[in-house]
Formats: sequence, structure tokens, C-alpha cells
Amino acid sequence: MTTESRLREHIVRLSKSLFDRGFSVGSAGNISAAVEDGILMTPTNSCLGFLDPARISKLDRNGNLVSGDKPSKEIFLHRAFYETRRQTGAVVHLHSTYATALSCLADTDAEDCIPPLTPYVVMRVGRVRLIPYVRPGDEKAGDLIRDLKGAYAAVLLANHGPVVTGHDIESAVYASEELEETAKLLVLLRGAPIRLLTDDHVQELKAVFGEGLKR
Repeated sequence: MTTESRLREHIVRLSKSLFDRGFSVGSAGNISAAVEDGILMTPTNSCLGFLDPARISKLDRNGNLVSGDKPSKEIFLHRAFYETRRQTGAVVHLHSTYATALSCLADTDAEDCIPPLTPYVVMRVGRVRLIPYVRPGDEKAGDLIRDLKGAYAAVLLANHGPVVTGHDIESAVYASEELEETAKLLVLLRGAPIRLLTDDHVQELKAVFGEGLKR
């Protein structure tokens, strides 16, 4: 089995895991992963729980469809991250319940949507920026991501949901799960006094686990 074939199978397996556990519903959400000569991406209107590895879209580095079904209409989001964050190996966009809830709340801090509630959200996700609302599939979403100049590994799309990157497909999926679970905690704790990690705590995490964290 070629490296690309294994990656296709990996996308199918991880996508089904997300779907089976309620991180996506219906045909919501899309996932991509970089290969040597382009990008693999889940097709438009496909369900993450029932993907066919042979029908996963393959695009060249210019975004042209090479093989497979037509890619998700959110390809602009994905390409913007690959272009501005050179370390990006995969992108996961979900409509997961609690992260999407935060993206709809008027008092969510646009500069820091997911405050440092736990060490793992700092380590795996970092600072999360809220992106202004544009309709799904609008190329302007890609421009808004490019405007961030690679400073964020994850964003919340206002009234839409999270987009999370990683060095590879596993790290992007795990970071998406960590973001959703932290968003759940934040929603559950609304109205209660919250003890966040201090700046010193965050700096210690950076010192021990690396400087890739964007907080």
C-alpha cells in the first residue's frame, strides 16, 4: 500500500471516529491532509461517517481537482492554512456542538475564544481567534485566514464552528477534540467563578513542551 493509500484509509478511519462520537452530524464538517504533490480532502456533501477512500478528492498545489469527487466547498479555508502555516499537515473543520456554541455567543472574546482553562488546550490548541461570519464556501473566509499570517493554529468561524490544524492528521484531530471538550467545559462553567491558568503556567508549558504554542 502506498503512503497516499494509507493516508486515505487513515482519513476514513479518523473521520468515522469523529462522526460516531458526535463531533459531526449529517454531511457537516470536512478534513484535509497534505501529500507530497497536493492535498487530499473529503468531498462536498459527504458524511464523515461513511467515506470511501477511493472517492476522497485529490487536489494539486494550485487547488485543481486531480482525482476523486468534487472537494468540500470549504477548500478555501484549508488552502489558506497550508499557505500561511508551513508546518500544517492537516486541517479539520467541524460543526461540533460546544465550540460552535461559543462561536455564536455575543460575549465570546474574539481575540482569545478558548482561554487557558486546562494545560492540554494550551499544549494542543493554543490561542484561538474568532473569524467574522461569512457564508459557508465564501472565498473571503480564506482571505480572513491569510490575514492572520499563520499566527494561529486554530480559529472559530463566527456562527459556524472550529477549524483546527496540526502537523499531521492525528494531531489535527486530537487538537479538534481537545478544543471541543474545552469549549464544553467553558459552556458548563458559564456564570461560575473560573480559575484559569496564569501567564506563568502558560509560559512553563511553552518551555517544557515547545514554542509552537500561539498564546
